[in-house]
Amino acid sequence: MLADEGAMSADTPLRVLLANPRGFCAGVERAIETVERALAKHGAPVYVRHEIVHNARVCDGLRAKGAVFVEELSEVPAGSVVIFSAHGVPRRVEEEAAAGHHAVIDATCPLVAKVHGSARRYAAEGREVILIGHRGHVEVEGTLGQVDAPLHVVASVEEVAALQLPADTPVAYVTQTTLSVTDTQGIIAAIRARFSDTEGPETRDICYATQNRQQAVREIAPDVELFLVVGARNSSNSNRLVEIARDAGVPARLVPAAEEFDPAWLEGIASVGITAGASAPQVIIDELIERLAKHRTLDIEARQGVRENITFKLPREIDHRDRARRVAV
Repeated sequence: MLADEGAMSADTPLRVLLANPRGFCAGVERAIETVERALAKHGAPVYVRHEIVHNARVCDGLRAKGAVFVEELSEVPAGSVVIFSAHGVPRRVEEEAAAGHHAVIDATCPLVAKVHGSARRYAAEGREVILIGHRGHVEVEGTLGQVDAPLHVVASVEEVAALQLPADTPVAYVTQTTLSVTDTQGIIAAIRARFSDTEGPETRDICYATQNRQQAVREIAPDVELFLVVGARNSSNSNRLVEIARDAGVPARLVPAAEEFDPAWLEGIASVGITAGASAPQVIIDELIERLAKHRTLDIEARQGVRENITFKLPREIDHRDRARRVAV
């Protein structure tokens, strides 16, 4: 139930529910540490193709240490250290790196690399591969460039219906990792309903971080009157968290930085949920809470959620011991 706006004042405590899990996932932690270790090993500059993760605060911090972010390898001097971002790259970029005699460190998220492998395997089996995702997203473009056969990109049930393929065509589907099981289940059902011979990955192959963060928002939404989502404007998973809160009937705002919080959002509000996309650092969440505390007395509760204990290996180029890292988020 919404609070009585007329009874609300600066002295009224604001209930703050913190979603769990929130913020960095193991893949993002791995990508950031990859850049930091590369700088420690090779010294500055280290070149990173595309933002290592979609968060300006993270990238600015790495720039200050000597990372240089580029969109194309043509911007990189020959023989330089080059890191591929967590989103993955097309094969043409790998070929350009070899031609430029660059020392390559591949920080592609292992879950993204798994999508690449599945898509290649399905294509080699002679199946038409359907990629569930958003055309133009850097991860989708990387996946398209990792498969020798054409892929069909769909983002809705309607786009599945519009595919120019006979119903008996052997097909397989893979998904953009920043989409959850919930995001994709309707599209997958439409693919299976339309094509008689369909294969696809198990649901456990879907990105755990995306699913867990979305579920945490759904669980908190009935108990709050406003949701604040910390994340960059170009972060697909952060924007999706905003959409999920709104779909649950709760007004939601994307907060790229604490200074973008508007105190007017709290007018008539007694309870707020806070979460963060998988590429948003905890420091921005802390700063946002500090901003809230300047306007209202806070009653903060961290909700229990799924505990993420995921093991990813660092790229072999910077971890010669091939040591597995355990990341608890």
